[in-house]
Amino acid sequence: MAIRSRARWLSLAACATMALVVLAGLAGCKKKTPAPAPSDTTAEAPSAASGREQAGLDPLDAAANLFREPSVSIQNVVKAAKTWSPAAEQWWGKIAQDFTLTDINGNVHTLSDYRGRNVLVVIWTTWVATCRLEIPHLKELRAAYADKDLAILSISNEPPALLKEYAQKENLSFTVLSGGGSSLPAPFGEVQFVPSTFFIDPQGRFKVAATGLVPAEDAKAIVQAQ
Repeated sequence: MAIRSRARWLSLAACATMALVVLAGLAGCKKKTPAPAPSDTTAEAPSAASGREQAGLDPLDAAANLFREPSVSIQNVVKAAKTWSPAAEQWWGKIAQDFTLTDINGNVHTLSDYRGRNVLVVIWTTWVATCRLEIPHLKELRAAYADKDLAILSISNEPPALLKEYAQKENLSFTVLSGGGSSLPAPFGEVQFVPSTFFIDPQGRFKVAATGLVPAEDAKAIVQAQ
């Protein structure tokens, strides 16, 4: 009886030992999931500032480039024109001859006084429909540039009193000169159709001359063109 009890206890102990071994094995085989390493976003995605430094760009220049209008070739602007035609092409690239006229307020204006800025000279009249249609475009162009960057000189040979009344009625925001006609030097004095527009660069040279309505978008492109 004692021998049988002892054998029974030994059997139970062996079973318990085997169970512990199995549990230990299972615990040892369980794979631990390592904690994720902290991500370093700075290393993976360089900041905008570091990108500018690597590119060698000044932050102020980079900001200015966002708002700077791209330069467009004059040839492309002329080819795409729909409401106007190129004129006086033999004068393009030549120095504009000087003239002096008085505006509707009695102030004297000489073309050469505007050297150093872009100049738009428009030959027009108050009674031609196309000239009237062009006025909103000239106003838009006037609002787009500071006086120091662009001068707009509109010339009509109509009486100053009539032009002044019309300018006040239409709230014209650009300079209105009275006189001209055949007394102006070529090519201004050779205009046969109105409106006729002459674009002059800061060095005093003709960039483009046009006959017909020049939309503000086209005019801006010509002013910006190098």
